[in-house]
Order: sequence, then C-alpha cells, then structure tokens
Amino acid sequence: MKPTLLVLAAGMGSRYGGLKQMDGLGPNGETIIDYSIYDAVQAGFGKVVYIVREYFREEFEKTVREKYSNVKCIDGEPLEFEFAIQELDRIPSEFTLNPERQKPWGTAHAVLMAKDIIHEPFAVINGDDYYGKESFRVLADWLRAHENTEGQYSIIGFELDNTLSESGGVSRGICTADADGKLTHIEEHHNIAMAADGKVYGDNSKGEKVELDGKALCSMNMWGFTPDYFEKSEAVFHGFLEKNIGELKAEFYIPFAIDCMIKDGSAGTELISTPSRWFGVTFKEDRPGVVAKFKEFADKGIYPTPLYR
Repeated sequence: MKPTLLVLAAGMGSRYGGLKQMDGLGPNGETIIDYSIYDAVQAGFGKVVYIVREYFREEFEKTVREKYSNVKCIDGEPLEFEFAIQELDRIPSEFTLNPERQKPWGTAHAVLMAKDIIHEPFAVINGDDYYGKESFRVLADWLRAHENTEGQYSIIGFELDNTLSESGGVSRGICTADADGKLTHIEEHHNIAMAADGKVYGDNSKGEKVELDGKALCSMNMWGFTPDYFEKSEAVFHGFLEKNIGELKAEFYIPFAIDCMIKDGSAGTELISTPSRWFGVTFKEDRPGVVAKFKEFADKGIYPTPLYR
C-alpha cells in the first residue's frame, strides 16, 4: 500500500505578500513543496493531491506536471497527481453562503475537497512548510500500519523550539496527550517567541502571557488519516455551518474537527514525535533564511541539486 500525500496549497499568503507555494527558494528555484514531494516519495508515498484555488490552478498544474513528469515511486511506478479546488461556495447545498464572505473556510474544509479523490490512507501537510525527511518516514510507516483501521488518526508533533521564527512571534497549537500517547487537546497559543533570557513565551487561549516548554510537542498541520476521516469530518462540518454560516471570518480548522471527534468518541488521534526541525516562510523576512538552509542542504549532499532532472 502506497499512501497519498494531500498538500494544502490554496492559501493566499497575505502576510508573505504572494503565493508562497510557488516561490522558488532552492538553489535551482525549487519550492518548499518540491522538497516535501521528494521526501514523501523516498518514504513510499505514491500519489499527491493538491488543494488549490481556481484562479491559479492552470498555472500551478502545468508547472507541477512538467516538473514531476519523470518522478518514480520507490516501486518504480510513476508518481500520480490529482488536483482539487477549494472555493467558498463548495459547501453542502442546504446552506446559503453569505455573499459578503471572502475568507476561505479553513484547512478542514480544504481537506474535504478531496473526499471523492482519496480512497486510501493519506497524509495532510501545508504547502509552505518544510517538515524534514524523518517526519515523512515516520508518518508513512504509521499510515501503512493502519491501512485496515478506522477511527484511528495521527498527528506529527514537533518540539516547539524547532518551530520558532526569528522574524516574529508565531502561532502554534500545543498538543496534550494521555498516558497512551493519544491526543487529548490542542491549545492554540499566539505571539510565541524566544525572549532575551532564552525562555519561550506566548499568549494562551485566554490571552495570558505564559512561559512555554520548548520541548513541548506542537502541531504544524501534519496529519495522518484513514479514508473514513472524510465522512466523520463532513458531519462535523455540518454542525459547524449550522452555527457559523452567516459569519464572515469563522474557519473550519483540522484541530477543531479532530477535537470534536475526540469529544464524541468517534475517533482517536495518536501523537507521534519527530526529531525534525520545521521551517517555513510565515513572513517575507523568513525567506533569506530558508534560501540559505536549502543551499546548505545542497552543499552537504542532503538533497541532489537540481532536485529534479
């Protein structure tokens, strides 16, 4: 069984100032997605599904198909590709969209756009985040081991210290698990940064500034799901829309959907730690550091250069 990788690439990149998922950051113009695809293929994934917006789908799809046309999976078969569209009006027919709404419905809604495409265990990642080789290996192993299970999902937890930005405070969901390693809660914290004293501080869900454990595991939106996730998430989405269909900014996020499933007992989620260091381009100021990191990877032979030939 070759799991599928679902890439969330529909974000607008308002803080970054452009489409981060198409920005060439590697020594030969490679994007962060390019590195994620490379790592995923090496870990045994067999298909990639991109969630994009309609206005840039044609350009995006053309670039992807040209770039990855010669990529082979570890079994020698060509890497497969699919594309799905996330738009505001892609909601159940019984709901009427507020015509003034402009924001997308969030990451969990984006994943639902692939429910008619994906029929095997799959991973979800952000298109503008670098997760590291080990993270993909760990998640691929988990997905293969859970091919025939339902209601059992996973989240890759990164040590908080390994996810901070030098360009400003970030938002992270701090994960809590029980004695069996099952996720019990994700608490969103904002303005997380390392202070002059070397300690990490952030604002908790109550708006209180608190010291955070740098080794605490946090969510960077890297998940492992079995196909039954779609049906369960769709049911949660209905309840979400019943309360928020008229709102202009409310978003349906994956942690919210998972939290609802944990509370009603319909699904459990395993928290899996990774030693990898995350980095990405949350801010435009992050770009030079990411460019330097990919150059370092190439110089050390961690990745071939160019990444694809």
